[in-house]
Amino acid sequence: MDYKKAGVDIEAGYKSVELMKEHVKATMRPEVLTNIGGFSGAFSMEAFKNMEKPTLVSGTDGVGTKLKLAFLMDRHNTVGIDCVAMCVNDIACAGGEPLFFLDYIACGKNEPEKIATIVSGVAEGCKQSGAALIGGETAEMPGFYPTDEYDLAGFAVGVVDEKNLITGKNIKAGDVLVGIASSGVHSNGFSLVRKVFKMNEEALNTYYDSLGNTLGDTLIEPTKIYVKALRSVRQSGVDIKGCSHITGGGFYENIPRMLHDGVRAVVNKNSYEVPPIFNMLSNDGDIEEEMMYNTFNMGIGMVLALDSSEVDKAIAAIESAGEKAYVIGNVESGEKGVTLC
Repeated sequence: MDYKKAGVDIEAGYKSVELMKEHVKATMRPEVLTNIGGFSGAFSMEAFKNMEKPTLVSGTDGVGTKLKLAFLMDRHNTVGIDCVAMCVNDIACAGGEPLFFLDYIACGKNEPEKIATIVSGVAEGCKQSGAALIGGETAEMPGFYPTDEYDLAGFAVGVVDEKNLITGKNIKAGDVLVGIASSGVHSNGFSLVRKVFKMNEEALNTYYDSLGNTLGDTLIEPTKIYVKALRSVRQSGVDIKGCSHITGGGFYENIPRMLHDGVRAVVNKNSYEVPPIFNMLSNDGDIEEEMMYNTFNMGIGMVLALDSSEVDKAIAAIESAGEKAYVIGNVESGEKGVTLC
């Protein structure tokens, strides 16, 4: 008996590392002091020592049951983008600049080519956000995961000068809410998505005129990474008073997270066009509107609270970064929370 007969192929692990090196290399920043394959990743803070109070911000998350879709479609090159997005978007919400990322892949069987494909998506997400992929772990766990399945999670660290932290403490009545468009369902609500739609090859390969795509391609579209857009807003001189990443819990759970007591967000549902996939989900699943806005991003992946005088400049900065933005509401005095009207 040996480890390989027990289900763990050490040689496959070595091959995975070799195959992913080219993807990891493309994410490097000058601050990275170690090479892939070490026991830890080292990152110099020398470039940030001139900040008045350099402050680290971190985020960790996974892809969730969207991975089931990747398994069904045998498409593994984009879920890594989702993983990075879920972490770095949270860092950007605090005003932070992502510095580095680490991934964790747990699988039933290490197939080096598949692992390298997953990591290629992680590397792409890191490139989009400017983060270096400085380490990770691939754990082969036979008997714990099915041989053709895996889980994917990650952890990111960023930096911001303490004075530039986005805390929401200065949000006031009269401020305006600007929403940045999502790319679709992103990486939340897939346990419900998989109950609404048939998860088989025929259903996922069906083309819908309303979607302009197949159902599968629409659902697997990776999560938007908003780091560049938020950086553009900050560089334009706009003060982002509050920022909310619309993830699990939708509008009702996430928008209040940027508010303080005494102010309430009011969102106009007709202020932008809800992507067709959400209408399809609602109709096919007979899902009530409140539940839709309490589960999905409904076409808005990030919400900013801004002074009314800076809205036009912020939208111009967002659009210059290649994203679409809308004025979706305002802030009023009242009990902390959100009203959709």
